[in-house]
Amino acid sequence: MIHTFVFSPTGGTQKALTAVAGGFSGPAVQHDLCDRHADFSSIKIFQEDQCVFAVPSFGGRVPAPAAERIAAVQGNGAAAAVIAVYGNRDYDDTFAELQDLLERCGFRVKAGAAVIAEHSIVHSIASGRPDEADQAELKTFGVSIQQAMDASDPELHIRLPGNRPYKPFHGVPLRPKAGEKCVRCGLCAEKCPVGAIPMKDPSATEKERCISCMRCIAVCPVGARSVPAAMVTATKLKIGEACAGRKKNQLFLPEK
Repeated sequence: MIHTFVFSPTGGTQKALTAVAGGFSGPAVQHDLCDRHADFSSIKIFQEDQCVFAVPSFGGRVPAPAAERIAAVQGNGAAAAVIAVYGNRDYDDTFAELQDLLERCGFRVKAGAAVIAEHSIVHSIASGRPDEADQAELKTFGVSIQQAMDASDPELHIRLPGNRPYKPFHGVPLRPKAGEKCVRCGLCAEKCPVGAIPMKDPSATEKERCISCMRCIAVCPVGARSVPAAMVTATKLKIGEACAGRKKNQLFLPEK
């Protein structure tokens, strides 16, 4: 059985995972790491299973709620692959942190892929990616990743890139707000990965809980939630140079 675990607040990481999974064969089940109500400790993983973990890079790190939920999963020696998705700047220590986390949980990390996706805040950065060309490439990545997970050679080892200790990340000062169009349907409160939107007052945002994942903006059916345009512009100016050009997806496979 193939188990895929994905944290995809705005859909970019899901799009990347779907493209990579196009190269897999065999039955699969997906687990949504954005679901704050799910009991991830109850998921049964067996040694013969294959697991793929896909997360976006938040400031070069694994998003904290995703890390907490992954930590509850017992790997029992199963082979795993990791997908780090980023908005054309850098993935920094995301791989290193995720590999360390999975190995503590009892997984054997066999492969990794770094995938470019449209920036979740500044949508003009890496707009539309993974695009058609990416998706064809990522499907071939999926074939290679499953072959790596199939390999039983104990001498094959992978150490994914990144620094230890990991770079600090203290969040970003961008908190979505609800405008006059809010109809108080509560969908944003239901879907928020960290419960930062009160069900009784879905037009509000609890700033101390919000992780700026932008999921509330992505799921709002009337477009009532947004980040102030001036702040988006300021973010683009700050990171624009680092995000310039078309960066390539990367595949990491084990070496002897």
